[in-house]
Amino acid sequence: MKKLALLATALAMMSGSASAADMAVKALKAPPAPAFDPWDIAFGAAIMNDYVFRGITQSNHKPSVAAYFEPRFNVNKDLQFYIGVAGESISFPNRAAAEIDVYGGIRPTFGAFAFDIGVWGYLYPGGTCQFGGTGFDASGRFQGAECAANALANGNTMKKDVSFFEVYGKMNYTVNDNWTFGVTEFYTPSFLNSGAWGNYASVTGKYTAPSTVFGSSGVGMYVSGEFGRQWFGTTDSFYGTAAFPNGIKYADYNTWNIGVGFTYKVFTLDLRYSDTDLSKGNCNAFTGDFTAGGTTSVTPINPTGLGSKWCGATGIAKLSVDLTAMTNLK
Repeated sequence: MKKLALLATALAMMSGSASAADMAVKALKAPPAPAFDPWDIAFGAAIMNDYVFRGITQSNHKPSVAAYFEPRFNVNKDLQFYIGVAGESISFPNRAAAEIDVYGGIRPTFGAFAFDIGVWGYLYPGGTCQFGGTGFDASGRFQGAECAANALANGNTMKKDVSFFEVYGKMNYTVNDNWTFGVTEFYTPSFLNSGAWGNYASVTGKYTAPSTVFGSSGVGMYVSGEFGRQWFGTTDSFYGTAAFPNGIKYADYNTWNIGVGFTYKVFTLDLRYSDTDLSKGNCNAFTGDFTAGGTTSVTPINPTGLGSKWCGATGIAKLSVDLTAMTNLK
């Protein structure tokens, strides 16, 4: 009898163990993989004390606000198509008060290399024709009543419509979680609708500090910089001078910036120093700065001697918020 009882107990234990094993297998089944959603939207806004583009202020060294909206389509994790629209407040000599950007392109990734290739359109609505104090160009041709009626007090000039587009390519190489380096290339057949082709190339670098640098606060930090060179062709006759009635060749120049940024969730505070080697005279010829003054900054393309501070050293503080629908709005 004892042997029968022990055998029954052993069979019961084996049966219980098998049931437990079956239950464990069922509990460890992996949940179904979430469906891949290729669509996403990035959007954000910013406020800055100065809107600087390639070393030159676009807002007369005054505060500027910006915003963007960018739908994206991810073919897979290594290939993305995108279009976007953005806007910044500006202060141009032709009285245009806003820059509207319309752009689109493709972002393929190959291992540590990330590329960005596309077309960027810069639109400046609301401009008025500005042509010195007379409305006549260097060859004596009358540029129209609107140009004369809206003449700048310092005699500088700018077309009513300075909208233009660029084709661009960017490449970033990620060394590790901390270091990223890149190169950029932009080309336009008519920079600011001046008739002068423009080519901009730069090298960039960024160091992202370890996430533990500020403990568990969630605050991140990076240091980044860029060195670039802008080349130009010759403008059309609207910007001509007595010495160059058919147009002037804008001066090529170097520009550079370096700064530190702090991130917290979707917010970024970027503090940056920016400068160029463009002289005050050549800066005036390029920008048509309505605040330019003096008579000593004479260059071959700037015979009036007006000098502009729009291309000099400046500090930029920018607070921005950046979100994506798939990450922040789930």
